[in-house]
Amino acid sequence: MTPYHGAAARRLGEPRTHVESLASFVSRANWGETSPTAREALKIRVLDSLGCAYGAISGEPVRMLRKLVDEFGGNPLCALIGGGRSAPDRAAFYNGALVRYLDYNDSYLAKGETCHPSDSLGAVLAAGEYAGIPGKEFLAALAVAYQVQCRLSDAAPVRARGFDHVTHGAIAAAAGAAKALRLDPKRIANAVAIAGTANNALRVTRTGELSHWKGLAAPNAAAAGMQAAFLALRGVTGPREMFEGVKGWMQVVSGPFEIDWEEEDLERVNRTILKKYNAEIHSQSAIEGMIGMMAEGGFPAAGIERIRIDIFDVAHLIIGGGAEGDKSMVHTKEEADHSLPYIVAVAALDGEVTPAQYTPERIARNDVQRLLRRVEVFPDPGISSRFPEEHACRLTVALTDGRTLIREMSGYEGFHTRPMTWEGAVRKFHSVAGEGHPRAHLDSVAKAVRHLEVVSVRELLRQLVQEREEPT
Repeated sequence: MTPYHGAAARRLGEPRTHVESLASFVSRANWGETSPTAREALKIRVLDSLGCAYGAISGEPVRMLRKLVDEFGGNPLCALIGGGRSAPDRAAFYNGALVRYLDYNDSYLAKGETCHPSDSLGAVLAAGEYAGIPGKEFLAALAVAYQVQCRLSDAAPVRARGFDHVTHGAIAAAAGAAKALRLDPKRIANAVAIAGTANNALRVTRTGELSHWKGLAAPNAAAAGMQAAFLALRGVTGPREMFEGVKGWMQVVSGPFEIDWEEEDLERVNRTILKKYNAEIHSQSAIEGMIGMMAEGGFPAAGIERIRIDIFDVAHLIIGGGAEGDKSMVHTKEEADHSLPYIVAVAALDGEVTPAQYTPERIARNDVQRLLRRVEVFPDPGISSRFPEEHACRLTVALTDGRTLIREMSGYEGFHTRPMTWEGAVRKFHSVAGEGHPRAHLDSVAKAVRHLEVVSVRELLRQLVQEREEPT
């Protein structure tokens, strides 16, 4: 007997594929079903992301990308943060790069994966502006992208198999953009299928010697996910069995997994975390611990003989000198913000970790280069067993006067056990975005985000566009 395929098979009761189940979840998700806590969390993360975007406008690869966007032009349908307009795909890539470049945006920690859910913001913004949707629909679409990326991180981690977390991000951005474009379930499924088939990124982006691509891989994937949604809007189809099919995503990328999309909600945003310091997410408790230890102990950085950091295995793997490369050779911003020895050393020396700690001049100075080579990082099985529920570490500092000081950390301000408030997010927003932008302008942006459920996406973006001066 010849098997039925496609619509005919579904009419005869064939089970939905994973893509179709995900599309059904995306289609039914709506703002009215989000909790007050999730609504507040979404607005805080939008504001946090926009602060990161403003702070990154002068970043080297961002300026390179802007020159490319300006040269290529494009139908000016969507706003570019900081000024100008371009086509939706270019706006998604550029605005996403602004959010991501500083490596200061939010994160999500799963046992086998770490991701930055706000990487989808540029794509969902562009799709939402194109569609002219109200703010509450945009927030619901963004919540969809957060939920999809976080749940894939939970159930289908890909890092150990050699793929980068932005592989999930392309699927999440496709889902969020499809929601913003108000696609029906069939077109949502095609968008997800196209994005998941075409955008499987390699983990080498974040191992060994790091390049500019570390900050551009996620916005590139998100823009590709949005492009998949626009293709689906026009009727382009994708592999219906993208996840479970022969040589599909499960076989090649993730391995088998199950997510019951019928049981999913839009609450995963509440488990995402914000960065207090401008450094890789797994370093946050160690930074807070180092700064606090020095303040309480009253010793100068010059008095440090050696620093030992016992930390969870993921932190050791990614930023501590584990399997993803030596972290004692630091010459660039990309290497510095992914080196726990550098991050903790510069925190001890400067008492803070902000974009100023990643200038070429600061990285090259002898004081930090000497001290980072006195920092040792070790994975601790006991601490690892508490991850990701805790963000724990133990700092042991040996001083030249013979004293040894120890500090235990289980989290930091911004972790889900000590979440950042709206007021804290506003302070960070002004701190990161403030240079070169008038206070009144930033206040108006914060006000628009605060009331985003009652304004349109286009109104928000009008607040984000101002005359741009070329960086010198």
